[in-house]
Amino acid sequence: EVQLQASGGGLVQAGESLRLSCTASGVSRDDYTLGWFRQAPGKGREALLCIGTIDGSRYIDDSVRGRFTISSDNAETTVYLQMNNLEPEDTAVYYCAAPQHPRDPWNDFDDLCRGRLPTYWGRGTLVTVSS
Repeated sequence: EVQLQASGGGLVQAGESLRLSCTASGVSRDDYTLGWFRQAPGKGREALLCIGTIDGSRYIDDSVRGRFTISSDNAETTVYLQMNNLEPEDTAVYYCAAPQHPRDPWNDFDDLCRGRLPTYWGRGTLVTVSS
């Protein structure tokens, strides 16, 4: 079973940066898929970025394009979410996610972010951006 451990949340001021980490256990070291989602107060969960580590392909939601990036350290089965120029609207609980039944390491990243796959969820880490 896949387990996801997210960390790195905290309180920052608008304009600052923050990096979240998600370490996965129970995944294949060379071709796993992970993604980052968030849920703001009073809103539904939304997909941000997903990555297929077999070739580094990424899904990037338009809402964070240019400010957020996703990267991976395959040796550590860890995925990072680098968030720059944070805004108060980025305040949310951020979740790491992985497909429960990986099907295609070349395309699962897209399906994961589009909500097409049964998903394991990490516990979430809170990011608060003050104005």
